[in-house]
Amino acid sequence: MRALFGVAGNSITFTREVSKSSADAPAWLKSIGLDAYEYQCGRGVHVKQPTAETIGQNAAAAGIVLSVHAPYFINLANPERLEQNKKYVLDACRAARWMGARRIVLHSGTLMKRTRAKALEIAKHSLKEIVRCCDQAGFGDLTLCPETMGVVGQLGDLEEVLALCGLDERLTPCIDFGHLYARTAGALNGADAMRHILDRMEQALGEERAAAFHSHFSHIAFTPERGEVRHLSFADSQGFGPDFAPLGEELARRGWGPTIICESAGTQSEDALSMKECYGAFLKGQENIPQP
Repeated sequence: MRALFGVAGNSITFTREVSKSSADAPAWLKSIGLDAYEYQCGRGVHVKQPTAETIGQNAAAAGIVLSVHAPYFINLANPERLEQNKKYVLDACRAARWMGARRIVLHSGTLMKRTRAKALEIAKHSLKEIVRCCDQAGFGDLTLCPETMGVVGQLGDLEEVLALCGLDERLTPCIDFGHLYARTAGALNGADAMRHILDRMEQALGEERAAAFHSHFSHIAFTPERGEVRHLSFADSQGFGPDFAPLGEELARRGWGPTIICESAGTQSEDALSMKECYGAFLKGQENIPQP
């Protein structure tokens, strides 16, 4: 298995120099050497069926793997929003079906002054109901990917996301390494941290399932009290991480094949390529590893 590398949404380079249309993104991503594209529905699922189908056709022609990010408004830990959460996820699944995407990334939500244990209990119930609704609507073959979150007051540390994914074997974690780095004030960084994260996934999910996890990666500024403040580009990291090289080395050593989506601020295409180059060098056992 080999890791796939791609982008979340459209980079500045693409929109300035290539096109304003996401339908043109797959062919361009292939031309620069990337493998994946995550269509963003964070502000709501507004894409129309003809557009989504065109994106899907172009992605299939280019060999680009598609995923969809569900609306940010989802809060699994708020029982009063369960029906609305179901609608957001079903809308995202419908768009994914039109595109031929297989994975839908969703946020876990906020604690809302509850204990972490209580919020997780509510989120588990919500996610079970959402999975049931997806099955009833004919989307049971799609994969929902609960995401690790970057703000301390949000549900979604590594253990919480793994607990959510334990509800159904079709659930796959979206491990956002920048979010984990930010919510731990930079503690989850470096080779030991990367091994720990991957080991915990393997322990919780089994190697086959863990090896194909979904991922977001970017450098993220944080404060110790709050966690995530903003996404950065690799070139403008201001001393913030996390470092990709230890993760790339560990993935190459294990032979795992996750999909890694770059969420850098505007430079996601350039930064995704730098990660792919670094990972490729580890696969080849090169002495001089390019650093993203």
